[in-house]
Amino acid sequence: MKKGSFYVVIALLFSLVFCFSSCKNENTVIKKENTFQSIFNGKDLEGWSGDPKYWRVENGVLIGEVTPETILKRNSFVIYKKEQPENFELKLEYRITNSGNSGINYRSETIDNIPFALRGYQCDIDGKNRYTGQNYEEKKRTTLAYYGEIVNIPPMPDSIPKTDLHKNVKKNCWQTRTITETKLKSKLKSLIKSNDWNSVHLIIKGNKMQHYVNDVLFSEVNDLDEINRSLKGNIGVQVHVGPPMKIEYKNIKSKHLL
Repeated sequence: MKKGSFYVVIALLFSLVFCFSSCKNENTVIKKENTFQSIFNGKDLEGWSGDPKYWRVENGVLIGEVTPETILKRNSFVIYKKEQPENFELKLEYRITNSGNSGINYRSETIDNIPFALRGYQCDIDGKNRYTGQNYEEKKRTTLAYYGEIVNIPPMPDSIPKTDLHKNVKKNCWQTRTITETKLKSKLKSLIKSNDWNSVHLIIKGNKMQHYVNDVLFSEVNDLDEINRSLKGNIGVQVHVGPPMKIEYKNIKSKHLL
């Protein structure tokens, strides 16, 4: 081999090694971004904002509690402050008392002059399992899909006032929606464990929002209402107006979707 050719070959080998190393590093970063990462450290409320009267951390668990001495006048959230994801998955486990009412908000906005409040999509949770897994839009269009339903939300008709959404709400349910599939509610309800830990898995991508409870799809919403829908926003969990209650959350983790 000629000396010039030898140097060309060496240069090509170095280029291949560099390319392989760069590609490997790039793939490693992509892989890391697409794995679940904890967003609750299990020690304190670092990264979250909530009223300490209602929220605390004990033994790796995020606890929301309303006592007879701290009855709520309005719903109160503890809100994740580090990011407002767009397309993502969220996993957690919850345990709730029989009288409890809570929910996991996402793609939600804070409300001026109302501390620890959110407006937006919610995966509902309640101790009596009348609403668990449904898609309820807090302080906005109300119920979009009851549990057991797959629903399309079409664009909002021109006949509905944009400044008064309640004119399109009846019995706490948004009226402009199409149910494309239903599941037997009694079968879904039987899958939820009372006074025990249950898992929730949210898959939120584009217009589609899927709520899984104990690995079973409980509701799905395809939101085509460009005026009212939201494509990014805050994550938070709730204690609800009503009787004394306790909600516990643990193993809260999320991952971004490309």
